[in-house]
Amino acid sequence: MGSGSWSTNVYDAAARYRAASGSGAFAYSDHVTGSSPRSSWTAHPSLDPKNITLRESRDSAEHPTSLAIAVLFDVTGSMRTVPQVLQTKLPELFGLLLRKGYTEHPQVMFGAVGDATCDRVPLQIGQFESDNRMDDDLGNILLEGGGGGQMSESYELALYTMARHTALDCHDKRGRRGYLFLIGDEMPYGKVKAREVWDVLGERIPQDIPITDIVAELQRTYHVHYILPAGSSYVGNTEVLGIWRKLLGQNVIELDDLDAVCETIALTVGLGEEAIDLAAGLADLADVGSAAGDSVSKALAGLDRGRDGAARGSALAVSDAPLTDGDAGPATTTRL
Repeated sequence: MGSGSWSTNVYDAAARYRAASGSGAFAYSDHVTGSSPRSSWTAHPSLDPKNITLRESRDSAEHPTSLAIAVLFDVTGSMRTVPQVLQTKLPELFGLLLRKGYTEHPQVMFGAVGDATCDRVPLQIGQFESDNRMDDDLGNILLEGGGGGQMSESYELALYTMARHTALDCHDKRGRRGYLFLIGDEMPYGKVKAREVWDVLGERIPQDIPITDIVAELQRTYHVHYILPAGSSYVGNTEVLGIWRKLLGQNVIELDDLDAVCETIALTVGLGEEAIDLAAGLADLADVGSAAGDSVSKALAGLDRGRDGAARGSALAVSDAPLTDGDAGPATTTRL
């Protein structure tokens, strides 16, 4: 995937068509949740993990230096509004990435995370796209709004899928990692459970994998960031933040305004690609008329100061964290 180019005109035309026809931006979710019992809900075929062998971000004549950017968000509880905000802000994201020169050939993937212990659709994974088909992927996401209520969701299953089922030319050809943004407000479970990999992805693995191991594996190919936005259930929760900081170090971003999420992602990529420093990025926001500057400035201050070490995180200490597997007490972890 990844052919074509993003067009704000095409995006605006699609929005006008939906408005005229009375349909929403998330038509698949509206149809499924409005016309069928929860017991029959399924992921859209284009996003169903069981249909995934590999999601690829590849170079082409049109995009010779592709850069993979994946955005996965929790759609349980209060977090189910996140994709709606992302959908309305896509032009701002691409305007900054492209017009301001943060990267020439971004290829963006969207996906959604729930809870494999209780949700009907705990994982949805799109394609890496360079054009407006990424808006289609967003529109096909099922906004289940479930979750288990135990302050954990199946983020680790999403991280496993990104580590084992994606291929990036930016990394394989040029030794440059892609970017993964996980937007949520709860903790991961302490391990990737083999039975859930089979249930959700239809794949056999020989044993459970401690989350520290899968994060370390994933960080070989991605700069991994966790964004905790305002308005979520556990915003400011020290336990949630502590777990993620042990896993990802300075790559944990507290965002006080969900409406600033696309600008935050764009500037994080700009910082990582060394296209800007934070001051230049904030000037770019002002130049395009964005009101997100104050929120982005606070969110990325620590990342800007510690850019060299941020991508490494501090996973060495995570074995001391009280992660649980959700159904069997404390999870076994391995020091990396």
